[in-house]
Amino acid sequence: MTAEKISGKENKDKGKCEDSNCPVHGRLKCRGRSFTGTVISTRMQKTAVVEWERRNYLRKYERFEKRRSKVMAHNTVCINAKEGDIVKIMECRPLSKSKNFVIVEVLGKERLFKERMEAEEESKVKKDDKKSDDKKVESEEAE
Repeated sequence: MTAEKISGKENKDKGKCEDSNCPVHGRLKCRGRSFTGTVISTRMQKTAVVEWERRNYLRKYERFEKRRSKVMAHNTVCINAKEGDIVKIMECRPLSKSKNFVIVEVLGKERLFKERMEAEEESKVKKDDKKSDDKKVESEEAE
C-alpha cells in the first residue's frame, strides 16, 4: 500500500525526494500495523525514534496501567519529521537491524513536549543522585 492511499493526500513534488526507501516517491511498500506516536529523537541519519502510550489491563487489580512503546522509523527527506511532531508510522520490510517502520505523514506538533522531556530528564537525574547517595552510605557503614 502506498503512502498516498494511506494518508489520502497526493504529493505534488514527485521529483523532490530521491530516497528509494520513501513511501511516497520511492518503491517502499507499507503493510501491516500502523501507529500514531510522538517523535522523541532525530539524532540518527534518516531515522527517528517514535514513542506512544498504550493501556494494559491488570486483572488482579481491576485497573489499567500505562505502558510506552518505542520504535525506530525511517524518516525521509521529503517528510522530515522533527522532535515533538505527532506522526503516523506504518510497518514495512526491514530497512536495517532495528528499523521496520516508516513515517508516512506528520499530523502536527505535540503540546508541552519540551516540558514533558525536561521532567523525564529531571526524574532520571534524581534517581541517579539517590543511587549514588545509597552507595556512599553503604561504603561508610562498611568502614
